[in-house]
Amino acid sequence: MATIKRALISVSDKTGIIELANALIKLGVEILSTGGTAKLFRENNITVKEVSDFTGFPEMLDGRVKTLHPKVHGGLLGRRDLPEHVAAMQSHGIENIDLLIVNLYPFEATVAKADCTLEDAIENIDIGGPAMVRSAAKNWQDVAVLTDANQYEAFLTELQANSCKASKATRFKLSVAAFNRIAQYDSAISNYLSAIDYDATESAGKLVVSQFPAQMNSSFVKMQDLRYGENSHQQAAFYRDLHPAEGSLATAQQLQGKELSYNNIADADAAWEAVKSFTGNACVIVKHANPCGVALGANALEAYSKAFKTDPTSAFGGIIAFNCTLDGVAAEAVSKQFVEVLIAPDFSPEALAIFTAKANVRVLKIALPKGGNSPWEQGRNAMDSKRIGSGILIQSADNHDLQMTVIKVVTKKQPTPSQMADLLFAWNVAKYVKSNAIVFCGDGMTLGVGAGQMSRVDSTKIAVIKAQNADLKLQNSVVASDAFFPFRDGVDVLADAGASCVIHPGGSMRDEEVIAAADERGLAMVVTGIRHFRH
Repeated sequence: MATIKRALISVSDKTGIIELANALIKLGVEILSTGGTAKLFRENNITVKEVSDFTGFPEMLDGRVKTLHPKVHGGLLGRRDLPEHVAAMQSHGIENIDLLIVNLYPFEATVAKADCTLEDAIENIDIGGPAMVRSAAKNWQDVAVLTDANQYEAFLTELQANSCKASKATRFKLSVAAFNRIAQYDSAISNYLSAIDYDATESAGKLVVSQFPAQMNSSFVKMQDLRYGENSHQQAAFYRDLHPAEGSLATAQQLQGKELSYNNIADADAAWEAVKSFTGNACVIVKHANPCGVALGANALEAYSKAFKTDPTSAFGGIIAFNCTLDGVAAEAVSKQFVEVLIAPDFSPEALAIFTAKANVRVLKIALPKGGNSPWEQGRNAMDSKRIGSGILIQSADNHDLQMTVIKVVTKKQPTPSQMADLLFAWNVAKYVKSNAIVFCGDGMTLGVGAGQMSRVDSTKIAVIKAQNADLKLQNSVVASDAFFPFRDGVDVLADAGASCVIHPGGSMRDEEVIAAADERGLAMVVTGIRHFRH
């Protein structure tokens, strides 16, 4: 274990740094610092030596050059176990630096501001900080490096317990964290700058930034290794965004149950994203990535009971999600079926007690997002991606919310207010069903769901069969289709099944033929002007 005798501290985020410096002084550590950090230490009566005094070279160029000096990088990079390194350092008067505490200029926070200029962004690109962090991290066997205030407490505890020494394991762990931070920082800079259209910016006199940068660099943090992937011969792990959106699956707290599998996580995400899109008490049951039952209710029990009726067979072994607190009465009903994962924003003590007896059920608690105008505030992903051979497809996420002002009734028959409410409910469900999607609904619940077929008319027929298998009547039901009807045959199947209204995007070359078919069969037809393919 290496003894820490000298520390260089230069931080933008001053969180906890006074307390840490005072503790290091008590352990006999000499403190070197720069600029604002050194000023803060002096104001708090902490003995500090300016880096300019340590190097014998002044800070210059508005602080752009202050730590880029052989005495700093030699002190960080020199290996204590190599006689030639030790001799070279001694001959040039380079002293060891055993601990580096640096967090970087706030580039990410700066460019996140709506009024950020290119000059603001450039001035918040740290040069000396990353250079020092890389030097210290490379020489981890002799030097410890802290890059986040969250590391201070545990590191200090170790020093206090071990005569101001940090173990090799700790130094290596901190080194990895440091290189990860540099990678994240450089990725953020690359993403931002390569999204700027400089010529357009010059012409417009303001920043013109593309939604899709010329180079896309992504950083994810591993949450856990998984037993296997979609199939037992595949290996898998679960990663999250560096800063997961509030109310997203990555923020879930698992209260009980077996480890989540790859398929559990994928289906749980599908269920949670669907259920949190409703404002009333809702329940969504997902099986193999598709909702097999969705309903609204006066309470959790009613929502669940109605959702379960849609397709009791498929619900077996499914993922069940609520957007309201799961109470004991609803939990008692849910506990009577086989469920893989149960999700809710909260659980009553009675509900948790019921599932304690079912130790294998994975129970996840996820706080609902607070809401707002941006995808981030709504707990939604801003971007979706899909791996393809040697590449990746990236698109803005399907976060479109249908507004009443844009929908049009295109038939002679008008939907009633209650039918319109069911149409909007069905449309929201269809958004989360694999294309081609057909969803029959009535009274705030799904009656039949047809998903993932190559032909829209086949999805329609499957939805009818699902309703028949569950003994649910489709007379006067409403239907949502995620894309337009290319021919009238789909409308005929809906009418034959008993549907009274249908909502779809429209936009087919045969729209007039399809609308005429709806008029002929006595259906009300609502057109949204937007589709929701989900592949």
